[in-house]
Formats: sequence, structure tokens, C-alpha cells
Amino acid sequence: MRRFAIALFWVATAAFAADTPLSPAAIEENSLRQLLTVRRVFVDRLTGGETAAQMRDILISTLEGAKLFVLTENQERADVVLRGAAEDLVFTEAHNSSDSINAHMNAGTGRTSTKTTGAYGGIGVGDNESDHSTDRRHEAVAAVRLVNKDGDVIWSTTQESLGAKFRGASADVADKITGKLKEDFERARKLR
Repeated sequence: MRRFAIALFWVATAAFAADTPLSPAAIEENSLRQLLTVRRVFVDRLTGGETAAQMRDILISTLEGAKLFVLTENQERADVVLRGAAEDLVFTEAHNSSDSINAHMNAGTGRTSTKTTGAYGGIGVGDNESDHSTDRRHEAVAAVRLVNKDGDVIWSTTQESLGAKFRGASADVADKITGKLKEDFERARKLR
């Protein structure tokens, strides 16, 4: 009977431990540790508009420059797959404004009896100003994730940009994604 009670205790403990959800910190730490095991990455086609293919190529170039992983064109050889969506939009933003000011003043006197006297005056001043301008804008956004062979997401980020001073919006987004990945990779190394 004692053996049965001990066995029942361990089964109940294991069942309770399996049902207990992990804390967000534990999930993040587990993902960061998995990030350290990544050696080869396959960058999948990004969903989105026509510019998603260009964003993929820019992202591959930026990731290759970071030298964190070996990038492969063979998905079967990859430890993880980078998936996501990207969009690069060029649009025109129109601005209209109008200001006006007007001032009027009138004066008058009048008298009637046997002799008619009258005086009248008037002043009117007005100013009107309107402005119309259009700006060509460029905006890019991407949401990407690293997915391991079990289908678990081990890392993700969303980045957007209106363009940088010396590079376009897509290149800036790719640089931000790579920068975030490098930052999280360094955080993972510190967990060792």
C-alpha cells in the first residue's frame, strides 16, 4: 500500500508540473537558449505586396553581413526558417492650410429737419493666405520570425521605417531586424 501511495504521489506531482504554465521570463529564456543552437538559416519568401521579394533579398544581404549564421538556399539543411511579411509603400501626403483675416469699420451720422446734414465713412481690410504642399513618402514595415524544425517560434520582431538619412526604408527595416537579432543573440550568450 505504501508503494502505491508513493507512486500515486509522483504521478500527481508530474501531472501538476505538466499543467503548470511557464512564466514569460522562462519562455523568453528558453527561446534565447534555442537561438544559440542555430547555425544555418533559410530565409523563406515573405508575404506581402510586390516589394516583399525585394525586402527578402535586402534582408538576406544584411543578415549575411552580420555573420551570425550561415544562410542557406536549401531549406532541408537549415536549423531554422525565417518567415514573415513585408511591405514597402511609396505614397504622396498632401497638406492644405488656409488662413484669413478681415476687418471692417463703418461710421455714419445723419440729421434731418429743415436742413439735411450727413456724413458717412467706411474702411475694409482683408488678407487671405492658403498653402498647398505634397510630400512624397516612403514607408516600409516587416514582421519576421525564426521557426525551428518543430514549428516553434524561437524569435520574432516587427520593424518599420520611413527611411533613414542615407538609405531607403526597406534597407533601414532590414538593418533594424538584423540589429535586433544581434542584440538578442548577445543576450542569449550572456545566459550561458
